[in-house]
Amino acid sequence: MSNVLMCRTCCIIRPQMQRFLAHTFKQSLRRDPSVSGNAIRHPCHLRYCSALAGSDSLVLGIETSCDDTGVAVVSTSGRIFSDTLVSQADVHAAYGGVVPNLAMEAHKAAMDSCVEDALQQAGVTAQDLSAVAVSVGPGLSLCLQVGVRKAHQLAQQHQLKLVPVHHMEAHALVARLAADVPFPFLCMLVSGGHNMLLVAHAVGDYTLMGSTLDDSVGEAFDKIARLLGLDLRPNGGAALEAFAKRGDPHRYPFPVPLRRNSDCNFSYAGLKNSVRLAIQAEAPGEATAANEQVRADIAASFQRVAITHLTERCCRAAVWAKESHPDMQTLIVAGGVACNQTLRASLDDVAQEAGLNLVCPPARLCTDNGVMVAWAGAERLQLGLWQSPQQDLGAGALDVRPRWPLTDRRDSRSMPAKKSMRKSRIFTSLTDLTAEALSSNQHHRATTAAL
Repeated sequence: MSNVLMCRTCCIIRPQMQRFLAHTFKQSLRRDPSVSGNAIRHPCHLRYCSALAGSDSLVLGIETSCDDTGVAVVSTSGRIFSDTLVSQADVHAAYGGVVPNLAMEAHKAAMDSCVEDALQQAGVTAQDLSAVAVSVGPGLSLCLQVGVRKAHQLAQQHQLKLVPVHHMEAHALVARLAADVPFPFLCMLVSGGHNMLLVAHAVGDYTLMGSTLDDSVGEAFDKIARLLGLDLRPNGGAALEAFAKRGDPHRYPFPVPLRRNSDCNFSYAGLKNSVRLAIQAEAPGEATAANEQVRADIAASFQRVAITHLTERCCRAAVWAKESHPDMQTLIVAGGVACNQTLRASLDDVAQEAGLNLVCPPARLCTDNGVMVAWAGAERLQLGLWQSPQQDLGAGALDVRPRWPLTDRRDSRSMPAKKSMRKSRIFTSLTDLTAEALSSNQHHRATTAAL
């Protein structure tokens, strides 16, 4: 058996792991042509020998919060070993939105093969993992349950640590995978379900600067794309951005929301209504070649105003954040809408004016994916923020949090957003839960040391 890799720590040989070992144990491995097949004493479980060598741990991430099934394997040092994603765009296109029951069934159909593909791409088995991270909220309850159940099954079967992940924290932290971003940083999260500005002090520690009073910008993009008769695949935001390039962004002077409010909150309900009325008046009926330019002008005008609103609120938040944290260096923009190139260009100007560096994740990591969940899990794993898997995997027993705030702590200068009873807080915020867990871990270590 020539040209095999041998771990100096445990002297276990496993030829099929060569590609992974060559990266993970750069300093701990050597090529030894003299080793024979008789030297293989037992299967190599890399999470054990990597722990002994002080090397990386591998985390499998599972994302099923809405209509994308994502599974990925990421190391705690930030290496992406695999990334599998199954989109449901074709499943829901005919309905004009995500149908929860259909989404759940699609997740179930794709889950096992996604996990198998992710492990195969990474060149590892489930036994080589250290942990499984999974989105537990916020999101669609039926969809979350599919991913959470699979994560618990894997953790139970292979004795892995389980890391529950907040979907929006995963969006916020994924930029730290692609770039060296120190805490604290200002983060704008813009997606189909969320719209917020926050200061990230550490993993699991956030202060809210502003949030939406009604609809998110991503939901507004999707709604207007549907009203304009655009093909919603892969998503309405991308379709509208492409269509808007053909139009005049100044033809329709839609009002910029909340210009009289000196806070960092957002609102898109009024803008959506103004655009809807313009479409009914200027381009009624089905989309045709005759009214295509009118529709393109409406799309461009809507996009200009929607992005202006985001930019103005972000500009104020950047000023406040720098006043409170003079050492802050970075503005992160994440979430599906962060793929929009016009938005990125506009926010780059905001960042430069505030003395911040703009960091946007690669486009494929802006939309929902397994990589961001695996990386958030890796960050939390290194802080000891994990749990053991549940034994009871019944639907009622699964710990999913469809409405789960990142934080209840708000900047004192920002007016609190009014919440309806439907959107009222149900679960303790991630920031509070993280603080409690870290305090408990510290107390446990102190007690153990005293003994």
